[in-house]
Amino acid sequence: MNDIAWEITHSVDAGVTPIFAWTYMTNVANWDDPPATFELDGPFAAGSRGTTHIPGQEPRNWYVREVNPITSYILGMAFDRADMSVEWRFEARPDGNARLTQHIILSGENGPAYVEQVRPVFTSTLAPGMTRIAAAMERASSGPPP
Repeated sequence: MNDIAWEITHSVDAGVTPIFAWTYMTNVANWDDPPATFELDGPFAAGSRGTTHIPGQEPRNWYVREVNPITSYILGMAFDRADMSVEWRFEARPDGNARLTQHIILSGENGPAYVEQVRPVFTSTLAPGMTRIAAAMERASSGPPP
């Protein structure tokens, strides 16, 4: 499934270290995207399975595809002859704070059939969502560890 049907990338800077950002984002309890709720069956490790629940919709299953501690992770979601990957990267900025980057790719021979389902959602929510996440990290960094 190498044929890319659609992709989007967005980055934000957060006033936390990359290690704090990594620790925060690999704790699914910190994922806050109302009305969605998230659960992970097992540790945050390659192969673990998760579920996204949105009221009025069927649960969406995903899995942790790849984990590169402190630098990146990739989540995957399978569709009929298509795949969506969501990569999070955590980079150190010169000031020691983190740059968060999310790269979403919809691919596969049947990927074009899903573009109109995913493009409007991520095009409208990715940037404000990442800004909200960076702000939540900054608030959490002044309290107990995430």
